[in-house]
Amino acid sequence: MSTFTVHAPPDGSADAADPERFVFVRDGFYFWAFALAPLWLLAHRLWLAFVVYAAIVGAVEAALMLSGASPVWQFWAILIVELGVGLEAASIRRWTLTRRRWTTLGFVVGDDRETAEQRFFTQWVERRRGPPQVSPARGGPRGFSSDIIGLFPEAGGSP
Repeated sequence: MSTFTVHAPPDGSADAADPERFVFVRDGFYFWAFALAPLWLLAHRLWLAFVVYAAIVGAVEAALMLSGASPVWQFWAILIVELGVGLEAASIRRWTLTRRRWTTLGFVVGDDRETAEQRFFTQWVERRRGPPQVSPARGGPRGFSSDIIGLFPEAGGSP
């Protein structure tokens, strides 16, 4: 099971946003971000992250060349940088979306992206319908005995 964060575009409130523009970002390792880091960053329009990546790779290469390190050490150093990109690719995407003022709507768990989208939109539609109806006889949402979550059945109840 994978965990996804859901992000809505900045134009308008999260409830009024077009659901087709929502972005689902999966947690975990991104192989293509590891294997082809600069191309992956550019393909996802992560411009600032690409500049930081290029600066880090340039600094590592320059430091290793000035120190007289062998090409094998240079390879391993760049491999470690690319491994970091693969491990942090989801965080880089989330950071960029936050910087662009996208709203994080929440997270959802699913076997794949399609399942996660179905689960999220099912919950999202129910949330947009409004709060649950309150039953005056029971004093809580329909089907529940109270609004309190925990060990005590009522607010101010005894243990």
